[in-house]
Amino acid sequence: MKKTYKIEVDCANCANLMEAAANKTDGVECATVNFMTQKMIVAFQDGREPAAVMKEVLKACRRVEPDCEIEL
Repeated sequence: MKKTYKIEVDCANCANLMEAAANKTDGVECATVNFMTQKMIVAFQDGREPAAVMKEVLKACRRVEPDCEIEL
């Protein structure tokens, strides 16, 4: 399953760091962050609950960019 989320991030480098953190999160098959459109596209592994995985993605992203926002 693939979902798109609106994000708030301040710089392109921060977006790259968030993308790397999201891709390392358990349950994420692939994540892409687009700084220009302020969107994150996440493909989830089969059988994983997107809401639970996104809570972990948000935690991982806040470790690299504390004031980032992801509209869940």
